[in-house]
Amino acid sequence: MTTKTVISHILVFLYICPIKFKIMFNTIITWMIPFMPKKLVWIFSKKYIAGETIDDAVKVSRALNADGIKITIDLLGEFITTLDEAAENKAAYLTIIDRIQKEKIDGNYSLKPTSFGLLLDKQVCFAHILEIVAKAASYGNFVRIDMEDSPCTDLEIELFRKLKQEFPANVGLVVQAYMRRTLQDLKNLKDIHSAETPLNFRLCKGIYVEPEAIAYKKYPEVNEHYLEDLEFMFANGYYPGIATHDRPLVEGAYKLIEKYNVPGKMYEFQMLYGVTPDLRKSIVDKGHTMRVYVPFGREWFGYSTRRLKENPKMASLIIKAIFVRG
Repeated sequence: MTTKTVISHILVFLYICPIKFKIMFNTIITWMIPFMPKKLVWIFSKKYIAGETIDDAVKVSRALNADGIKITIDLLGEFITTLDEAAENKAAYLTIIDRIQKEKIDGNYSLKPTSFGLLLDKQVCFAHILEIVAKAASYGNFVRIDMEDSPCTDLEIELFRKLKQEFPANVGLVVQAYMRRTLQDLKNLKDIHSAETPLNFRLCKGIYVEPEAIAYKKYPEVNEHYLEDLEFMFANGYYPGIATHDRPLVEGAYKLIEKYNVPGKMYEFQMLYGVTPDLRKSIVDKGHTMRVYVPFGREWFGYSTRRLKENPKMASLIIKAIFVRG
């Protein structure tokens, strides 16, 4: 019996178990996904990833733009092991920016510093990303520096500070509400904020597995601190990208927008491609700016497994995709 057949039998058995076994089922699937054939994982992943090529990303971006939604493009692949890979990623981003601008896509760019050698040589990393930001700025566009796991936090804040000195209006940062340090980080960065070039942050919950000593773990406390961080941003004139698929957080954001009478040009909502489209539509229908994160590239497998770990309930969707649609 092949490994694939054994896995299939196990999955079928778990899928027909009573409801009380669903949590165990989802946990097991989450653990098994990295060992499954990529063709099977792609059945699940293609809902959340534009594809492997820039042509795929352009197609998805055009469709979102047609629905009145802005985008941010991200070439997948981080935690590289050689500086040659860093140079390749830089060249790829420069090509992506030219293509997206040529296609007149309404969107900007996101990148992960470990894709450019942050943990190998931070000076090389800075030089690569500076060139990318300069390219985007030449079109009057913008680059978002993604926040990664805790060993990268201080390095990425330092990187952001240096980039903002060079291009005050063309670079932003991601902050993660589940990190205990985030509110203090927002306060510490106030020295580089101005009304002319406000600090621009994507505020998300955070997806990396971190120890409880540095990260909030419980759903209510993460949500509480998310809204606390968002309120600080509004109160101080920062520009937040409100990145969430959680309806209570969306409702909380509405209340804060009303409380501080925030003009529409000073915030936006953000979501991942393929996630909670109904909630996304409801936000757009209310007249709020929406931006969708559009990931693409050959390194889609790692991104997919992280999405599953973030939300193990997706396991049921994978089983349906594999065994119902073949």
